[in-house]
Amino acid sequence: MDGGAVELRQLEYFVAVAEEGGFGRAAQRMNIVQSAVSQQIARLEREFGILLFDRSTRHVRLTGAGERLLDEARAVLAAARGMRRVAGDIAAGDDGTLRLGTVHGPGDRLYRALNTLAAIAPGLRVRPRRLAPAERLAAVRAGELDAALVRALRPSAGLEALEVWTDPLYVALPADHPLAAAPRLRLDRLGHLPLRLAARAANPPFHDLITEACAVAGIDPPVGPPFTTLQQTLADIAAGPPSWTVFYEVATLPTVHRIAIRPLTDLSVTTSLAVAPGPPGPALRHLLDALHRTADTPVESTATSA
Repeated sequence: MDGGAVELRQLEYFVAVAEEGGFGRAAQRMNIVQSAVSQQIARLEREFGILLFDRSTRHVRLTGAGERLLDEARAVLAAARGMRRVAGDIAAGDDGTLRLGTVHGPGDRLYRALNTLAAIAPGLRVRPRRLAPAERLAAVRAGELDAALVRALRPSAGLEALEVWTDPLYVALPADHPLAAAPRLRLDRLGHLPLRLAARAANPPFHDLITEACAVAGIDPPVGPPFTTLQQTLADIAAGPPSWTVFYEVATLPTVHRIAIRPLTDLSVTTSLAVAPGPPGPALRHLLDALHRTADTPVESTATSA
């Protein structure tokens, strides 16, 4: 072998000559001139260092080596066609792998969205990753994730936010507090109570949503102990001095002794798909379609603020 590269078209010509029994008929089949077929077959023979055809008779016949390589050539061409087919499906968003940063709930919404996506694009595989919100955003910017679901996300450098879901927020406060008598609460009524909120570093988008909404409502609640987990925070509110926290649903609203949970009337939280800037590709459009289809369907909705 002379170390050159074998081209797919040379294998196509080889198979055509073998199946048609001659260079002229192969040229007609390939819609090219006969000399081009002859030249490419000669190059292929030089590359392999063997004769593929016996040209000593009126009809061109495969040599023993040619017979042995014919099936291999057909297999290579079939694999190339398969590769083109898969590449086309990937380009259309119907195949490939989508690396997705995920969030909790509410309910089984994400799982239902992924099931919907599987029906839209059966060949498209989703590789979910559970990361903290800031890590999700950094992974999208770095190209380690194709997209990430993030609550209360705002457009920022290197990212776009495509809204998919909007969910209510809830206040938890002592059941014996006078405000607990109201079926719903507004933020402007909560300004005198210490607010338990997770540190901003734990979830910058949600932290900013709450603090800025308080400012818009004209309140500056005292800073209470930090939100840790929902279960622990609710237990601390029930056992300690009056305070409150705010959270969104993930599975079902909890029932805790001595705790009242009331919906906020003037604030909700939007979940967005964080993606790289620019028009989303076909796979992301399929994902957005699936997410939007499950946005307004009922959920069996534990809750959290992180």
